[in-house]
Amino acid sequence: MNRRENLKLLFTGTIGTGLILTGCSPEEQALPENALLAGTTIGGRTDEEIQRDLELLSETFFTEAERKKLSTLVDIIMPKDEESPAATEIGVVDFMEFMMKDQPGNQTRMRGGLMWLDFEADEKFGRTFNQLNETEVMQIVDEVAWPDTAKPEYEGGVRWFNMLRNLTCSGYFSTEAGWKYMGYVGNTPNAWDGVPQEVMSKHGVQLEEKYIAQYLKPEDRGTIIQWDDEGNVIG
Repeated sequence: MNRRENLKLLFTGTIGTGLILTGCSPEEQALPENALLAGTTIGGRTDEEIQRDLELLSETFFTEAERKKLSTLVDIIMPKDEESPAATEIGVVDFMEFMMKDQPGNQTRMRGGLMWLDFEADEKFGRTFNQLNETEVMQIVDEVAWPDTAKPEYEGGVRWFNMLRNLTCSGYFSTEAGWKYMGYVGNTPNAWDGVPQEVMSKHGVQLEEKYIAQYLKPEDRGTIIQWDDEGNVIG
């Protein structure tokens, strides 16, 4: 089972929500396009919340070098495949940028972890992290991506990578592409055509003939019912 499948099972299982970044409510995880300008019609956001978000969006936290590191890592965590796009394609790094400003308590450890990548890259290969090739990048990632097998000296890196992985998944699975990948449909109305005839026949029950014409037909579900002045259904 690959990493994407592991993540899919994690976030469709019972423990998934416990790993999403604490304090990140659903409407804070990702905003639909133009949601910030839509008043309270999307997500029930107040004018004060909208103004705060606009102020956060006007600020910049990550440097270009840091964004490049994050782009490399989030696409390792959630790569592109036949079913869904890579994390960078749906704005996961932008999500992290917002979250660092929305929850500034995470800024120090995030930036510390990004700095550690360069120290580790220099120690192993004599170059910065952004100068490494794919094989070299994976050597560093594999040191911290697997908590159960990581060496004790990488304990801090493991904790940082766990935070990065949780942020990546929170951002990814709060997008339309992430929902589709999990098969999540939300509060989608379904169709119920009543008790199947074979079940009613088994129990000796029949619909009353005089009401059959008034029962809702599948093709009429989108039609608003009309009554006459005496309270009788029209049609």
